[in-house]
Amino acid sequence: MKLNRRHFLKTAGLSAAGILTSQLPLSSAEAVPRKPATGQSVMGLIAPKMTTVRVGFIGVGQRGSGHVKHFCHIDGVEIKAICDTDAQVLDSSIDFVVAQGLPKPARYTGSEQAYKDLLDRDDIDIVIISTPWEWHAPMAIHTMESGKHAFVEVPLALTVEECWQIVDTAERTQKNCMMMENVNYGRDELMVLNMVRQGLFGELLHGEAAYIHELRWQMKEIDSKTGSWRTYWHTKRNGNLYPTHGLGPVSQYMNINRGDRFDYLTSMSSPALGRALYAKREFPADHERNQLSYINGDINTSLIKTVKGRTIMVQHDTTTPRPYSRHNLIQGTNGVFAGFPNRIAIEKGGAGNYHKWDMDMAKWYAKYDHPLWIQMGEQAERNGGHGGMDFLMLWRMVYCLRNAEPLDQDVYDGAAWSVVNILSEESVNNRSNSVNFPDFTRGAWKTGKPLEIVGA
Repeated sequence: MKLNRRHFLKTAGLSAAGILTSQLPLSSAEAVPRKPATGQSVMGLIAPKMTTVRVGFIGVGQRGSGHVKHFCHIDGVEIKAICDTDAQVLDSSIDFVVAQGLPKPARYTGSEQAYKDLLDRDDIDIVIISTPWEWHAPMAIHTMESGKHAFVEVPLALTVEECWQIVDTAERTQKNCMMMENVNYGRDELMVLNMVRQGLFGELLHGEAAYIHELRWQMKEIDSKTGSWRTYWHTKRNGNLYPTHGLGPVSQYMNINRGDRFDYLTSMSSPALGRALYAKREFPADHERNQLSYINGDINTSLIKTVKGRTIMVQHDTTTPRPYSRHNLIQGTNGVFAGFPNRIAIEKGGAGNYHKWDMDMAKWYAKYDHPLWIQMGEQAERNGGHGGMDFLMLWRMVYCLRNAEPLDQDVYDGAAWSVVNILSEESVNNRSNSVNFPDFTRGAWKTGKPLEIVGA
């Protein structure tokens, strides 16, 4: 969905209640304590079985257009309607659907509120939301209130209060709200989850997660695409702007919200130098990109302590010149796995030398590939999307809805993983003092069922 710079500056403070504020609130966990439930828990929620999953899309720009293409190749799906403020990308997605021999979806555009007309339809079961970050919470809430299940791109929300509003709405409406963390469906992440469940690493102690992805080039996207709005977050917050890609898989390894939960966080940021230097090098001196004050530290490092005492390091860096990494490290009493590049060291059951990394992953894939990847991996890779993880995530969502199974990720996961964004900023601004996590599950994490090793 296209938003220009002026629109971003106008709506960056949009709350889930639809109120415009001059700046995003820095609500602490203590300021938003555990709230009394207004509905029933949705942990393990099973929606009524759907023979056909009828889909609507809000936002079909760089991410959403890919989702449209994948859904065209998933059985049991009907694409009913698509909405975007950019008529060009909207028509491109509609044309793609028609080119596959499928019925033409209804078209919604013309204003920033056109998505509400899509939500008024009674022939849509789920809505895929792929819009700029500040729209995620209000659109997810409106979707559930319209009687539909919400599937939202990352992050789920931008304030603690928005996280609570989404959780409350899901519980009140008994609708799914899943943040679409695609990395949980990568081959390596699925394999490590299988390894963890089989006890290969012993008792888990520590994890490391990251989003290290040099994205300075997005600053050249001025009037459209991701950089046209994402650049400005580097002028508004100093913390981990994008924690969920690395944190989602590690959280599933550790059964976060399903036997353990995040307790508190401490965070610190490096100086914010790289974006200003890049702007000086790549743009004229009087260019708008050189007039901005970039405050988000080039590298943010946050440490999370769980209730059971485990530790997780989470890093964010989209500015410095270095190779891509999500870390994907999990350490237990019997050994460790680390990604980028993949390597493993095991005391019992490995190569017999845990002082040296085993870099040959072929035998580990042969023994521990996740059943879901074994059954669906070839089709996922053929359809693509970050090596197949995008397709597999969407396929699995549809599978669960058509077979009356709980989703692999729920609203509590989305809230807990996303709130790192807000809490990291608060810690950074308070000399890295620790900040408590809200318990979005309201205590249900104590009896939550760990994610199983599901098949297809």
